[in-house]
Amino acid sequence: MNLRSIFSAVFLAAITLAMLPISAFSADLPDLGGKEVTVVTENAYPPLQFVDPKTGKPVGWEYDAMNEIAKRLNFKIEYLNTSWDAMIQAVSDNQYQIGMTGITINDERKQKVGFSEPYMRSEQFMLVRSDEKRFTDAKSFSESKDTLVGAQPGTSNFYVAVYNVLDGNEQNPRIKLFETFGATIQALKTGDVDLVLTDSTAGKGYVDASGGALKLIGGPLGAEDFGFIFPKGSDLVAPVNAAIAALKADGTFDALNKKWFLDYKLGQ
Repeated sequence: MNLRSIFSAVFLAAITLAMLPISAFSADLPDLGGKEVTVVTENAYPPLQFVDPKTGKPVGWEYDAMNEIAKRLNFKIEYLNTSWDAMIQAVSDNQYQIGMTGITINDERKQKVGFSEPYMRSEQFMLVRSDEKRFTDAKSFSESKDTLVGAQPGTSNFYVAVYNVLDGNEQNPRIKLFETFGATIQALKTGDVDLVLTDSTAGKGYVDASGGALKLIGGPLGAEDFGFIFPKGSDLVAPVNAAIAALKADGTFDALNKKWFLDYKLGQ
């Protein structure tokens, strides 16, 4: 079954579920009484969250999901921005109440912050220039000694590059570090690096927006679950988890998948 058929089937299921009353899924959700919640993001990971170049406004899957969670739980959101390398520590220090930017759930990060239940599962793929012929998968990239990979330090993309593509040396000179994911994409386009690792959803977004300049190669290099982060012990975790379960059950997340991972790309 092709991608369009898969999402068409998913969307029909979502429409069927959507015909049921919302109360069937969310009657037991807690009411947070209109409290204000600070949500921080990076706005650099399309289609999860990014600044729309046409409007200058931040948009994306995570914004739509978080806005719907706030609506179901009755809280008001103040969106703020920070860099990826500062986000986890800032949330850990209670500077923000929720963080969202496609954050992979792992044991190391759980030492600093609390996680929601997963709202999305993604796999890592190899994003390259469309004329790349020197390598076709992780093994052949590793053997092409003159090639470079771009990554943000401390991210899943970085660790997959180190341990799944290269030799396990985090100081390997073939890894060029950048402050933002967008900077790695720009470096790929200009030829400063030859490979960027990305989850499948964001990777497809960059390919579709590249006008034929980029492509995905090879198979998936691993699966990862994304979650929202909170200061440890936050009383928001349980309500948000309940809302996530409701949004999965009533087809809202399926509809967002269609909007951001199919319709959005086809419309670019």
